[in-house]
Amino acid sequence: MIRDALSTAFTRKARIPDQFIADIRGMTYRSLTATDEASSAYVKERPIPDRLAGLGLPTLVIFGSQDRRWQPSSAQDYRRVPHARIESLDGVGHTPMLEDPDTTGALLHGFALETAPR
Repeated sequence: MIRDALSTAFTRKARIPDQFIADIRGMTYRSLTATDEASSAYVKERPIPDRLAGLGLPTLVIFGSQDRRWQPSSAQDYRRVPHARIESLDGVGHTPMLEDPDTTGALLHGFALETAPR
C-alpha cells in the first residue's frame, strides 16, 4: 500500500529502499499527515526560491521533467536565486536520486567540486 501511494513520485521503475518503507511504517497516521501539512504550510508561507535567494550560497536545483507531484516548469522560479544552477532530467519524476542515481550523483559531485572553497 505504501509503495502504491509513493507511485506518483516516480516516472521510471525505481527500487524504493526497504528502509524508506520501514521509516514510513514507523510513523503514526497523525504524524504522517502532520508532516505533509507542515511541509505544505512551509512552502505556502514563503516559496523555497525566495528563501534561498538571500542566502548567498551555491545552489543546485535538480528537477525531473516528468514530475507528477511538482510542476517541472517551476524550476525556473529558481532563477531568482543568484548563481543557481538548474538541471532538468529528461524522463525522470519527483525522485531523481532513485530514478536516475548515476546522473544525480554526477551532478552533485560536479557541483561540490565546482563550489568547494579553494
